Amino acid sequence: MQLKYYFTSVTLLSSGMIMRAADHGLAADKTSNKPPNIIFILSDDHRYDFMGFTGRVPGLVTPGFDRMAREGVCIQNAFVSTSLSSPSRASILTGQYAHTHKVVNNFSPLPENLMFFPQYLQRAGYRTAFFGKWHMGNGTAESAFGFDHLESFAGQGEYYNPHLLTDGTWIQYNDSTYSPVLLTDHTLEFMKEQVGRDRPFFVYLSHKAVHEDFQPAKRDKGRYRDLEIQYPPSMWITAGPDSKKYMQGKRTDGSSIVVNYKDIPGWVREQRYSEHGVDYMAHGMYEFDQAYLDYLECLMGVDNSIERILDYLTEAGLKENTLVIYMGDNGFAFGEHGLVDKRTAYEESMRVPMLAWGTSRIKPGAKIKGMVLNIDIAPTILDLAGVKKPGQMQGESFLPLLADIGYPWRGRIYYEYYWEYDYPHTPTQYAVRTDRYKFIMTVGIWDINQLYDLSKDPWEVNNLIRSPEHQEIAKQLTGELWDWLEKTGGLSIPLYRNCNARGVGDHKYLGTW
Repeated sequence: MQLKYYFTSVTLLSSGMIMRAADHGLAADKTSNKPPNIIFILSDDHRYDFMGFTGRVPGLVTPGFDRMAREGVCIQNAFVSTSLSSPSRASILTGQYAHTHKVVNNFSPLPENLMFFPQYLQRAGYRTAFFGKWHMGNGTAESAFGFDHLESFAGQGEYYNPHLLTDGTWIQYNDSTYSPVLLTDHTLEFMKEQVGRDRPFFVYLSHKAVHEDFQPAKRDKGRYRDLEIQYPPSMWITAGPDSKKYMQGKRTDGSSIVVNYKDIPGWVREQRYSEHGVDYMAHGMYEFDQAYLDYLECLMGVDNSIERILDYLTEAGLKENTLVIYMGDNGFAFGEHGLVDKRTAYEESMRVPMLAWGTSRIKPGAKIKGMVLNIDIAPTILDLAGVKKPGQMQGESFLPLLADIGYPWRGRIYYEYYWEYDYPHTPTQYAVRTDRYKFIMTVGIWDINQLYDLSKDPWEVNNLIRSPEHQEIAKQLTGELWDWLEKTGGLSIPLYRNCNARGVGDHKYLGTW
């Protein structure tokens, strides 16, 4: 029986065990055998635990997310392979790691040879549409191959009165039009147009929310003004003993957490007072508490969008033959390690929300513990559509996990982030994560690497890299990380041309650090 490598030589999957969608009963409607409709909803900067049903933020009410989790499946351990918008979005569309598709930051051009999974869906007879934030290459979706209908922001886009490139024509919306509402309106219109046609449809709904600056819908502004801020236990560990806010962190149950202050990396300490630190958020443009509340209120726009889509699919009788997948493009730190933003290999950065809903084959309320990556989205959707995974894709279909059939799955995941001219606070870093340990290797600066026992230290504050009893696991994970880079062609750091005449990056604040 032929065997194939599944990321490392440590974890092998038999090719005979790789099942097609038809084999695990998710491929088509029970009665009509029609190919399933597929809806993929992506949000921006939504961290994995900020949803009502998780209990992480007492008082946060998210009926849309809660319904998806209650009636569908919650993938509890979903991650991105790079916690940054453009690389993650390219990984979703190509099923490849950033060092493979080469979109390593938000300024990288899109290589001409990339194949996006919607192109394969078109060949399989699907009618495809994209709505919202593209944020790759030239910033718009002019190079978004694989979509029959396309509406895209320029760059980050706007919360209010957006400007959308619609099938090649720019349309300006006015009258306080709120983009999450507008994009959902257009998504619903597209789906309604497909009813009764012979072709199945695929929709990619990509929200700007909840990216800064956080602008809630008018109906949600002030909704959480009285909500108590949930400061993470690791927020003050880099403040220093002379700070009035310096304190020993506490777990959510009130007990103390063990912090190894000596081995907190220098770049983490220094980032506290930077654009991506809690003491100087966005160069002093934001105050932490208000940003926290604005973020939650802005999130309601995404939640409402999900509610509307689920309501329509249910009322139109499409639920039985439609799969909806929701995820965030990357995580977001809100005070952990004294940081805000993403990019790092810490849990709050690389971990994302992921929910699946629809079809009668999904077990309602199931909680999937297997580690799923953004590179798995493309092969999963193709699998659902009955399309064989293309050879260049590095992810795997997680449809068997949704069917809850005890499917063998990966035992570790890998992460990469490449230093950026415009945001130099975070160095190039690679990581390998198992269900218990995480090893983080920093490249390009003289600083300490990191090793965490996630089962005992979920806040990642007790760096075990010098611990004598953990040297064997550190050595093992280091070897596995280098093996992964070697086997996937990642031993060279991709560079990009992003310099002005002075030879520095284009960021308007560069030179002030």
